[in-house]
Amino acid sequence: MSSSMSWAEPADVYLSTSLASYLDKKLLVLLRDGRKLLGILRSFDQFANVVLEGACERLIVGDLYCDIPLGLYVIRGENVVLIGELDPLKRELPPNMVRVSEPEIRSAQKVEREASELMGTMKKRMDFLDMD
Repeated sequence: MSSSMSWAEPADVYLSTSLASYLDKKLLVLLRDGRKLLGILRSFDQFANVVLEGACERLIVGDLYCDIPLGLYVIRGENVVLIGELDPLKRELPPNMVRVSEPEIRSAQKVEREASELMGTMKKRMDFLDMD
């Protein structure tokens, strides 16, 4: 083995893969219940419990979105599915997305939920008629 090669020490590998590299950066956190939270990572522990500053919940329905402010937010690690850094130099959302108010996005969510339930009911009826 060449002496010019360098190998990472275990401590170096741990630091590069831990949340430490995300401190003070804007993150997107996907939760088990499907919510998407954005905020600046201020603290974390060995259980992936995280503290976000300036957190907001992003709701998206079709081409509509709304960011609901949450402030300082603590998330239990067991609820975290994914954590990713948002690149400050890139757009967070496609250009066709339209920002709306919270009441507008809630109304759009309700319409989407009702349409989904109707489609589910229709599918059950169609499955019943399928005589394979």
